[in-house]
Amino acid sequence: MSGYSKDDYSTPVEDYDFSAADDVRSLIDQMGHAGGFTATKLAHARDVLRDSMAKSGQDGVLNWLSFPACLCATGTRGFFLEALKRKSFNVVITTCGTLDHDIARTYRDYFHGDFRLDDIALAEEGLNRLGNVIVPNECYGEILERVVLPWLEEIEAERREANPENPWLGFGSVELCWAMGERIDDESSLLHWAAKHRIPIVIPGLSDGSIGSQLFMHRQKSPDFMVDFLADEQILSDLTWTAEESHALMVGGGISKHHVIWWNQYRGGLDSAVGITTAPEHDGSLSGARLREAISWGKVRPEAPQVVVEGDASVLLPILGADLFRD
Repeated sequence: MSGYSKDDYSTPVEDYDFSAADDVRSLIDQMGHAGGFTATKLAHARDVLRDSMAKSGQDGVLNWLSFPACLCATGTRGFFLEALKRKSFNVVITTCGTLDHDIARTYRDYFHGDFRLDDIALAEEGLNRLGNVIVPNECYGEILERVVLPWLEEIEAERREANPENPWLGFGSVELCWAMGERIDDESSLLHWAAKHRIPIVIPGLSDGSIGSQLFMHRQKSPDFMVDFLADEQILSDLTWTAEESHALMVGGGISKHHVIWWNQYRGGLDSAVGITTAPEHDGSLSGARLREAISWGKVRPEAPQVVVEGDASVLLPILGADLFRD
């Protein structure tokens, strides 16, 4: 027990009192002292996020949100939507598929399916399975091509008019997301709210998805069309170097999570961090790496409140949202 004091284990474990758990907030409150195991971590994560989100909008405070695209094919997109609508986070890092799903679902529906469906039969019917979500071809690739290619022509015309000599100066995924979001008059869209509130959405792997394919297809007609991904890095650099505080909610791992912690190493690490993951850490993957590992890299400050909650984000985020976004 070296290095520990009685205060580290002075709170007794209690049983839940369900007669007093009349809403999500009161249930999570009980998790902090009655839960144990992952429930205790969830209560800690709620507290850390509540503290950081309370500072949202203050000068010099950065609240990062990172997540993988798959969740935007589900109703969990509503968590991210509400977060941007309320300006609870002021910088987002995600993958290209987030744009795919956000735009596609703005114009078409996805459908409930089952993990056990026959994938050969689905393919023959033009149905794509994403876990237990069914995405018909006409609700994904076909609608994206129909909508996005005309947008890209409009966006190019606007930029050439504004800057004939160098229309692509500063045109990274942030500017692309805003330009597309300005064309979506639908409050159910993440891109709509990002554009409205000028919240940067950075897509480090922009070519890895259907939107990336649309960009490539547009370039066939306009060979000098380009997206400057280093323009995004300049935005992140400016935000990071001027931040007095920096906090993050990182859902899953991969490139989105790494981009958050990578930039924060330049300011000595995050001031608080919450991670949600289903990945184990024994294979050395970033998705499974616990936040305490990031301390050794200077990406999370040693004194920073931090917690990793192991579990499915499609379950955990709605629970957190029901508390954090309650008026």
